[in-house]
Amino acid sequence: MAIGTTEPEPGTTAHAPEPGTAATPGTTAPGPEGAGRLRDGRPLALAALPLALLALASWYGRHTRPSADEWCFLPHVRDEGGVLGLIDKFWSTDNGRVGNGLLVGLYAEFPVAGHQWYPVLSGALMLLLLWWTTAALLRRAAVAVPRGIPLLVAGMVAAVFLFATPNTYKTFYWPAASVSHTLAPVLCVAAALPLLRGRGRRGRIAALAVAAGAGVFMGTLSEEASVVSLVVLGGVVLFAPLLVAERVRRYVRIWAVTAGAGIAVGTLVLLTSPGSRHRRERYDAERMSMFSPEALGGAFEGFLEILGIVVTTWEYAGALAAGVLLGLVARRTAPPGASSDDVLVRPVRARVVLPLIAGAFLVSGYLCTVITYPVFQERVVTTERTWNDYLLVWVVLLVAAGAFLGHRLRTPVRGVRVRAGTGFAAAGLCVAALIGLTLPVVDLGGRMATRAERWDRQDAYLRAGAARGETVMPYTPTRVGRMLEPFALRGKRKWPARCVAEYYRLERVTYAPVRHW
Repeated sequence: MAIGTTEPEPGTTAHAPEPGTAATPGTTAPGPEGAGRLRDGRPLALAALPLALLALASWYGRHTRPSADEWCFLPHVRDEGGVLGLIDKFWSTDNGRVGNGLLVGLYAEFPVAGHQWYPVLSGALMLLLLWWTTAALLRRAAVAVPRGIPLLVAGMVAAVFLFATPNTYKTFYWPAASVSHTLAPVLCVAAALPLLRGRGRRGRIAALAVAAGAGVFMGTLSEEASVVSLVVLGGVVLFAPLLVAERVRRYVRIWAVTAGAGIAVGTLVLLTSPGSRHRRERYDAERMSMFSPEALGGAFEGFLEILGIVVTTWEYAGALAAGVLLGLVARRTAPPGASSDDVLVRPVRARVVLPLIAGAFLVSGYLCTVITYPVFQERVVTTERTWNDYLLVWVVLLVAAGAFLGHRLRTPVRGVRVRAGTGFAAAGLCVAALIGLTLPVVDLGGRMATRAERWDRQDAYLRAGAARGETVMPYTPTRVGRMLEPFALRGKRKWPARCVAEYYRLERVTYAPVRHW
C-alpha cells in the first residue's frame, strides 16, 4: 500500500495540480468517482467544524489576564527599555532564550490587550501555517484532493493539538508557555515551506537560508522544540532514500543538515549565556546530570506515564479520522516513471513511514523528558506544557496512519458502499472528537470569565490605591488553569508578589484571603 506517486518517465513533465483541482492533461485522472468527489463541497462543510471550535476558543481569549511569570515581564518591559530590555533580561538573568524574549516582549508591550489578542493571533497563525504546509506537501507528493481536505486536516490537527491536552489554559491561553512549547513546534514545521514551495536555483538557495536562520532562532526559542527538530532532521538525512525522490535527495539532505547546524548554533548561544547558567543554578539543575542513571531512569518512568495519558486521550482520534478522509479521496496525478520539479516525495508505504514517525515521536519525547527532568524531576508528568513540543509529532503520526488506512479502504475491491460507510464513520468520529474537545473549552471559558471579572475589579482597586499614594496593599490570588499566583499555599509561597507590587508601583502587596474589592 503506497500513497504518493512514482516519478514520471524520462523526458516528460508532470505537474501536480493545486489541492482541490482536477488532474492536468497527461496525468492520471481520478476517475468518475474521484472527479465527483473533487467537486464535492462536503469537506469544506466538515472543515468548518474545527474552525468553529478554534473561533470559539479564540473568543474566550478576551478573558485572558496576566499571571505567573508575566507579572514580572510586564513591569520590566514598561520600565526597562521595552522589548529590547526584556531580551537583555532573558539573556543576562532569566534563561538565555533571546528568541523567546523577543516573542514575549511583542505581546508584553500591550499588557492586558496583548494577552487578550494572543490566543486569536497565535491560533490563526498556527492554523494558516498548518494549512499551507499540508497543501504544499500534497502538491509535492503529486496528490490531488478535494478543495476542503487540506483545511479539514489542518483544522483537526490544530484542534486536537491545542485542546486535547490536559491543560488547555497553559497550552493555548498562557502566552509565555505557548511561545515556547505550542507555537514553537508549528514554526518548526513552517520552516519547511520554502523547501516545499521553492523552485529553481534561487528557490533552493532561499530555502537553505531560511532553514539556517530559522534553526538559529529556534535554538534560542525552545530547547524542547529544538530537540524534536534535530531528531526529525536526523531522520530525514538517514532515511532520505525511503522518503525523497532520488533527483532531489542530495539537496534535501543538505537542507536538513543546514537546518540542524542552525539549531546547534542557536542552542550553543543559549547554553553559554549568563541567563542559562543562572537558571541552572536557581533550579539546582547542576546537582543532577541529565545523563546520570538516576535522571535517565526517572525521565523514562515519567515519559511512560505521559504516554499512558496521551494514548488514552480518545479525542486524538479526531486526527486519525481526518487522515482516513484524506486517504479515501487522495488521487495520484502523475504517471509512473515521471520526473518533475513538482515531485519531491517518493511513493511511501505504511510499513516504512509509520515506524519512522513513531520512532521520531518516541525518541524526541523521551529526550525532551530527559532535558527537563533535572529542573522538574517528578513534576515532568504534571508540567503538561512541555509535552506539546513532541505531541505535534504524535498528531502527525495519527493523521498518517489514518491516511494509509483510508487509502487501503478506497481500493476498488472494497466497493462503493464500504468506502462511503468508511467516509461517514470517519466524519462522525471527527464530529464526536470535536464535541469532546468543545465541552472542556466551554467550561474553561466560563472559569476564565469569572477570573477576568475578579482580576479587573482587583486591578482597579490596586490602581486607585496607588494613585492615592498607598505603598502597601492587600492582594487576593485569582487563579485559573493551575497558574501560579502570589501567595500560594495559603500565603506561604509569595512569588511573584514582588512583581505584582512593581506592576502597580507599590512597595509591597500582602496576602488577603478575603477580597477587599
